[in-house]
Amino acid sequence: MLVVGLTGGIGSGKTAASDYFKVLGIDVIDADIASRVVVELGQPALAAIAEHFGSDVLLTNGELNRAALREKIFTDPQQKQWLEDLLHPLIGAEIDRQLAAVTSPYALFVSPLLLETQQSLRCDRIIVVDVDVATQVKRASSRDNNSEAMIRNIINSQMSRADRLSRADDIVSNSGSLAELHQQIDRLHQRYLKLV
Repeated sequence: MLVVGLTGGIGSGKTAASDYFKVLGIDVIDADIASRVVVELGQPALAAIAEHFGSDVLLTNGELNRAALREKIFTDPQQKQWLEDLLHPLIGAEIDRQLAAVTSPYALFVSPLLLETQQSLRCDRIIVVDVDVATQVKRASSRDNNSEAMIRNIINSQMSRADRLSRADDIVSNSGSLAELHQQIDRLHQRYLKLV
């Protein structure tokens, strides 16, 4: 099974790219979705997070308050590390379970932390969706209702744009229109079909 990894910084357009791969009939495994599965209500990881960070990281219905948790971890590297140590093995197991169920000619594995973690070892090729930092800040702050300062903290906590690009097998520029993005993905899709 050919596994193509797709990554990019916050606000780069990973979802727009992966949605188009779905249109092309490719099964998409999303690390963000896997990370939500492992902290759903009733999961042991959610209880551990609440015990460690306190009940203010939970919503009134008992679900994870992602915004409150984000505030705690992006300002404290030790707390971020604690959370990653808890969640990464669980997320990895969920990703592997989903990859094993793929039925399309190849799999697209989407992760914002693909290159910062061991997740890249699951991939035969890596696509980086690329935009400039100003575009990232504009898109992410309008989409997530977070302050520009919070978005910049997230960007600064992620791998640098230059490092991400240096590790890419394929680069998709997402500075233009959606049609331009789709044209680039169409070309990559044809290339990947020849590799399977």
